[in-house]
Amino acid sequence: MTLDGEPLNGRRPADVVKAGVTQAPEGRRIFAEFTVEENLRIGAHTNPGELAANLERIYDLFGVLKERRKATAGYLSGGEQQMLAMGRAMMSAPRYLLLDEPSLGLAPLLVRRIRDLIVDINETGTTVLLVEQNANMALKIAEHGYVMESGKIVMDKPAAQLREDEDVKEFYLGARRRITSRSAGWRARSRTSNCSRT
Repeated sequence: MTLDGEPLNGRRPADVVKAGVTQAPEGRRIFAEFTVEENLRIGAHTNPGELAANLERIYDLFGVLKERRKATAGYLSGGEQQMLAMGRAMMSAPRYLLLDEPSLGLAPLLVRRIRDLIVDINETGTTVLLVEQNANMALKIAEHGYVMESGKIVMDKPAAQLREDEDVKEFYLGARRRITSRSAGWRARSRTSNCSRT
């Protein structure tokens, strides 16, 4: 993996963060026994000089975190914990934010809130790389999309084209095709070749 022509493989995590790349991993991985603000401060360890400004920026973006800043993180709801994981990743003012399954296990209302926050983050100038099992949500907000099966990229198109692709609609977006000999034949071929969903 390279960033601006420089390899990232083998670099220390702190150096990757200093290069402008952070992530909010699947499962959130917050520090449950720390407060919300303590979790956020941990995200600023590579750039302590900007701590106050970045903390204020995160509180502006995630209002609920400001309200709950003294709360123990382990007592937050699932949606609040996801916002905390995203906020912590944003504390170093990254150029690239990797989000791994941010909607996993959340109620539909919270999924919409997370989606809106991802759009807001992107509008601040941060490029968001989103790995998401909720294909509908991801393709509505993405500029470009990749479909992966068994760890391999099998489609690579602008998100608008993926949303209209009949194969993507059927296998990832839940749309049903009218049964015709042509579409039934495709399904049989694809199920035996490369369309096992992951």
